[in-house]
Amino acid sequence: MEPVERWGVFETRIKGPEDGNPFTGHTLRGVFSCRWEKVEADGFYDGDGEYVFRFMPSFEGEYDYTLYADFLEEPIQGKFLSVPASEGNHGPVRVADTFHFAYEDGTPYYCLGTTCYAWAMQSDERIQETLDSLKESAFNKVRFCIFPKHYDYNLSEPRSYPYEGEPMDSSVLTPENFLQYGNKSKGNRWDFTRFCPEHFRHLEYCVSQLCRLGIQADLIVMHPYDRWGFSCMTKEQDDLYWKYVLARFCAFRNVWWSLANEYDLLHDKTMADWERYADLICRHDPYSHLRSIHNCISFYDYSRPWVTHCSIQRQDLYKTAENVNEWRERYRKPVVLDEIAYEGNIPHGWGNLSGQEMVRRFWEAVCRGGYPGHGETFLSDDGVLWWSHGGKLHGESHKRFRFLMDIWKETPGGGLMPCDRFWSEVCAVPQMSLAPSVSDYYLIYYSFMQPALKQYHIDDVTEYRLKVIDTWNMTVEDRGIVCGRFSVKLPGRPYMAIQLKKADLP
Repeated sequence: MEPVERWGVFETRIKGPEDGNPFTGHTLRGVFSCRWEKVEADGFYDGDGEYVFRFMPSFEGEYDYTLYADFLEEPIQGKFLSVPASEGNHGPVRVADTFHFAYEDGTPYYCLGTTCYAWAMQSDERIQETLDSLKESAFNKVRFCIFPKHYDYNLSEPRSYPYEGEPMDSSVLTPENFLQYGNKSKGNRWDFTRFCPEHFRHLEYCVSQLCRLGIQADLIVMHPYDRWGFSCMTKEQDDLYWKYVLARFCAFRNVWWSLANEYDLLHDKTMADWERYADLICRHDPYSHLRSIHNCISFYDYSRPWVTHCSIQRQDLYKTAENVNEWRERYRKPVVLDEIAYEGNIPHGWGNLSGQEMVRRFWEAVCRGGYPGHGETFLSDDGVLWWSHGGKLHGESHKRFRFLMDIWKETPGGGLMPCDRFWSEVCAVPQMSLAPSVSDYYLIYYSFMQPALKQYHIDDVTEYRLKVIDTWNMTVEDRGIVCGRFSVKLPGRPYMAIQLKKADLP
């Protein structure tokens, strides 16, 4: 029997007909079972007469499988062995305690993401450079597109296309005539019933490489920034695309589904379309990966039962992290700030934050019980911007996120929630505290305020170890044990925090 680790990918291939259109002409289904679970998963055509069935085992032990295809005289049966997960493999990420995340084995997951929309469509060298940068960073989630993307600073052709056919002549494109071509531009010649397996195999390689690094692949399935016509396919073409994407990617444990980037700019799609796509995910992803949808202006209704977490772009020029409290209470789900604007210097208002402001927004979001996301948009001679192409990180904020992550992970339990005990600063306590009168742990952030002295009184008996944290300079100063009424001297500069941890906690 072929061994596969728990939450790994078991794959088996069979030969079948190549005549007609194999992408639409056959039904494929695999049934995988062990003592504790039975899962049905769709198969897909991978070109050259090969039909593929994939499965992610959630348990250890022997599995039986049966493969069904309409061109088989008899179903194919087999077995494989699921072995213990390797180090670093904690399973898929799930929602935990309403507002937070944990891997399936119970390990807390602190979501700290970045955006690289088109990194997977770059050269092999740039892709490896991106992976090397991610390996050295604290990021554990990456948002990126399945379809190519056409937008400012990213007007070149991708390395591959999702369909058989030919694109329009891109030599006529300039930043100035973007609107002329738009997403309904003529000149493309695609067969929307025949996928290009090479395009999807390459994306699977990127997903698997992220998985090796312990990074979640937040797959953006649709978006409006398009000159190839992929954003305005028919209902039937959309549904075929969704089913193919689901069949190919859902067995990867590190996949999240983002129905769209800026769904409200896809003017050819209706709310009924988005709900239909969501229904396809719920019916064709047997592993129930995390699901959400990203906005430009108008929030989607994140209270919809299929939405597992909020994927939010700011709606205010300045405020995003400051609104996490409100969104947590409104939607009662994890709040992921996938776009709080980007560190950089491009003309667009969403792409020229300072590193200090990006780090401030991250700390504020975390202390309010949310999950912030990064992006980087610095002009460069080679035209390579991390936000689109990946490559190397040039900013200052990313250097300070591992420091944040290390302190974040000191939270007792699995996540933080806002606490209004101290009204003049941003204060967090562990989610499991359930708004206590006295908590075992406080993380208090002063943001852009710069007090030189703070005074506190929690109670008269609890002893806390007090640490003063400089979130920008990445220093931690242990001030010893405090109790009752106490004063904290601070350096009188912004971006400071203090941590109070009950003295008998490890």
